[in-house]
Amino acid sequence: MSFDWPLALVSLVIAPALLLAYWLVLRRRRKQAVRYSSVALLRTVVPKRKRWQRHLPIALLLAGLVALAVGAARPHVMRDVPYARTSVILALDVSGSMCSNDVEPNRLAVAQSATRTFVQKQPSEVRMGLVVFSGFAELVVPPTNDRKALLTAIDGLTVGRGTAIGGALLKGLDAIAEVNQSVRPVGNVPDTGPPPQATTPGSAGYVPDIIVLLTDGRNTRGIEPLDAVPYVVERRVRVYPVGFGTTDPAGRACTRAQLGGDAFDRFGGGGFGGGGSFGAFRGFAVADEPTLKAIAVRTGGTYHAAKDAGQLQKVFSDLPDEVATQRKRSEVTWLVAALGALLAAAAVAASLRWSPYP
Repeated sequence: MSFDWPLALVSLVIAPALLLAYWLVLRRRRKQAVRYSSVALLRTVVPKRKRWQRHLPIALLLAGLVALAVGAARPHVMRDVPYARTSVILALDVSGSMCSNDVEPNRLAVAQSATRTFVQKQPSEVRMGLVVFSGFAELVVPPTNDRKALLTAIDGLTVGRGTAIGGALLKGLDAIAEVNQSVRPVGNVPDTGPPPQATTPGSAGYVPDIIVLLTDGRNTRGIEPLDAVPYVVERRVRVYPVGFGTTDPAGRACTRAQLGGDAFDRFGGGGFGGGGSFGAFRGFAVADEPTLKAIAVRTGGTYHAAKDAGQLQKVFSDLPDEVATQRKRSEVTWLVAALGALLAAAAVAASLRWSPYP
């Protein structure tokens, strides 16, 4: 807890001063009581009260004064609060390796299922957008509150050749720039000159918008991911990478709908077998964890690994708590002051209730 007016805490001395005065009064009363010749007569006049009933009013009053003194100092606490204007950009890998059936029925189907659940659980005020990437990155759904459009796009994902992780990060920044004026679009990187100087992530705070990037491989096309990171840091956007899949990719098993066309056109040959499987893997099929971890560290996000459907569902179920809240310094003066007033009122009520005199 911190205070805007810490000098006001000096008023806390009132409480121990009153406690001392109360003790002195009680002591004086005990001394005066022995001057009466008939103690039994006094007991018949003064109503019987339990010890705690006699001291409760002053205890409540002192607690109320302490609360009011703390409230006068304008206390603040750090707490997790929902972002008022969060945009979550989902950047999903749709490269050919997402057809791997090491995660049944295949990586793409499991990723679609987990992503749908994630989207449906987000607060309605959170805008969400979708970037897909294989050989290049494309913004499919700009940040929106229309969940139906987003779910329809997720259900219709198809795979392609190559993996452009760096391009997906830049495309995600451009998507955020469409709804957040404090984030500048990146545009065409080769035309923007050298990348910005690397800075410490979070040194100037973060914007409420984030990028959740899911991939099962490593960058094979376009700008390298770590070369794209300075653009992300400069715009104060956090990235939460998710590395998906096992280290044993096995075979491919995408359906015709997931291929979005003829497998010969997309992957240069290979026929369908039982269940729609095709061909052997070419290129990378294992998540590049060192790069993904570096992206998370350099942008202020968190890296997550998921080896199967259950782990991926858990990753996505945990993400809302991370990405939809921020640590914020909030003033709680009204709360402490209200507590002080309530305690003072309770002290008066207790004093009237158990007064020794009618």
